[in-house]
Amino acid sequence: MKSFEYTIKDVHGIHARPATELFKLVKGTQSTVKVAKGDKEITFKGVMGIMALGAKQGDTVKFTFEGPDEEAEMAAVKEFMEANL
Repeated sequence: MKSFEYTIKDVHGIHARPATELFKLVKGTQSTVKVAKGDKEITFKGVMGIMALGAKQGDTVKFTFEGPDEEAEMAAVKEFMEANL
């Protein structure tokens, strides 16, 4: 299992457009991807799930990856978050 935390920098937080792009990035993975903010954790299976976390600028989210491609998937998501959020 691999994980990383990221503090949202975008003034709009995780909104529809980046949530959709993030979903496209993880939907083909062989790993289970979970996202948590505070005590809320979701298995990332759709756009609405990550938006339901309500992650705003300054909030820290934790991504967890478990499966055969966890290392590569974590690197891709980390790169996406740093470039877009």
